[in-house]
Amino acid sequence: MRRDLVLTAVLAVAAVLAGWIGWSGNLMLLPASCAFALIWSKAPNRTAVLVVSAAYFLTASRGLPLGVQQFYSTDVWPGLIFWLAASASFVLVHLLVWSKRSAWRPFGFLVAMFLMAVPPLGITGWAHPLTASGVLFPGWRWWGLVAMTAGLMGLATRMGPAVAVALTGFWLWSAASWTDPKLPAAWRGVDLQMGSSLGRDATLKRQRDLIATVHEIASQGAGFIVLPESALGFWTPTLGSYWKENLHGRGVTVIAGAAVLDPSGYDNVLLMIDGDGSDILYRERMPVPVSMWRPWGPFFGERGGARAHFFANPVVDVGKRRIAPLICYEQLLVWPVLQSMLAGADVIVAVGNGWWTTGSSIVDIQRANVAAWASLFGIPLVISFNT
Repeated sequence: MRRDLVLTAVLAVAAVLAGWIGWSGNLMLLPASCAFALIWSKAPNRTAVLVVSAAYFLTASRGLPLGVQQFYSTDVWPGLIFWLAASASFVLVHLLVWSKRSAWRPFGFLVAMFLMAVPPLGITGWAHPLTASGVLFPGWRWWGLVAMTAGLMGLATRMGPAVAVALTGFWLWSAASWTDPKLPAAWRGVDLQMGSSLGRDATLKRQRDLIATVHEIASQGAGFIVLPESALGFWTPTLGSYWKENLHGRGVTVIAGAAVLDPSGYDNVLLMIDGDGSDILYRERMPVPVSMWRPWGPFFGERGGARAHFFANPVVDVGKRRIAPLICYEQLLVWPVLQSMLAGADVIVAVGNGWWTTGSSIVDIQRANVAAWASLFGIPLVISFNT
């Protein structure tokens, strides 16, 4: 018993390190998250599995309590409760698939990876080790995902240490030859520093400032300009006419975040705007649970939450490009990007409004995630964030 307690304590510390280093927001450190498979497989009993799974996930998602506190301008308790609740599915899945028979553990980990990658459990499937595929196997596309899956299963076998050495070799090779995903020709992602006012400042001056930014970037040769999530606030026909008028004759297309309201709620969207008018380009597949998406709302007489379009519009056409749009929370998950890749996307466009994450590594993690996926599939990447 004492030996099991000591081993559990050692594994818990290792899980904390894997979560802390792997999900620090540094792209090249993402493969550290793979160590969780090895740590999980060495657990001596289910109590240890619970401890190491919680240690890994809670550490990896450590920015959540602070983010919730800042988003709602409240004390830390709601954030702590949400943090613990969000960890429940990850911990329970890894607890249930663990087996006393070591020969079965690789297959249990495979099941856990699948369940945490797709809805419904994949809705909170953050900190997924598969995200590291693009760092270890850049340009391998689907074969890289297969190799990563096999590697993670291998880590959960008796040969785990040997597999770890092999994966470390791929990691070092990748780090030595790494090149960041490139921007597609004539595209430009705009980062803003407007804090919580972005999307909430409904004045004409804010729209003029954004249009002036677009004009300045267009003058530098950009034909497609991407603005962050919520950049345009609540979209109306009046705003549409104003932007159309100011883009007329400029030969530029703007892709920008906005919210489209109706009596039952709203959609978090990307709009495509040019001198001929505007249209909804993309409706977010997975808004942030609780703060935006509240499926239980109608049962309690609540209205006004964001809608989730789980498997809709995985790719959208812009010019000659088929883009995979990823808005904010979707960048932390596995299934939205893989669905887009299956649909034939040839560029990733990632936008976010991360003012509420100040003091945490959440935005850095989002940027690292999308860069890893773009690298895996060898496609260009456009990023636009507000902080």
